[in-house]
Amino acid sequence: MKPLATAERIPYILNHCRTIAVVGLSPKPHRASFDVSRYMQAAGYRIIPVNPNAAEVLGEKAYATLKEAAQHEKIDLVNCFRNSEDIPPIVDEAIAIGAKAVWMQLGVANAEAAATAEAAGLLVVQDHCIKIDHRVLLSRGLLQAPPR
Repeated sequence: MKPLATAERIPYILNHCRTIAVVGLSPKPHRASFDVSRYMQAAGYRIIPVNPNAAEVLGEKAYATLKEAAQHEKIDLVNCFRNSEDIPPIVDEAIAIGAKAVWMQLGVANAEAAATAEAAGLLVVQDHCIKIDHRVLLSRGLLQAPPR
């Protein structure tokens, strides 16, 4: 696949990546990771929590690592709710498990990790909220309805 500009990449990811591993998904309802993941789950995406300190989040079994999650689930997209400096090992795991894309939430960016992911063929989004982008694209009719 040829590289996509961000304006094309985001709708492509949201239309083609239906199973999302959320690294740093908190079981606390007041946290952004919980709110965003709950929204994406309600929008028809499968959410796989990755948090070594949780057993279950949003009715889904939580896994300590992406590698562990990938032993049980096919993961399309890795959504990162971690600090920017924590991203490189997450990207390495995303590559190792065969994810299609890595998404770094608002305020999260790591140019070196993004370059590593892109060199391995993954699509990358940095410093964007997946919930906001989903709502905007949905309102513009740019997203396909999820399969039922």
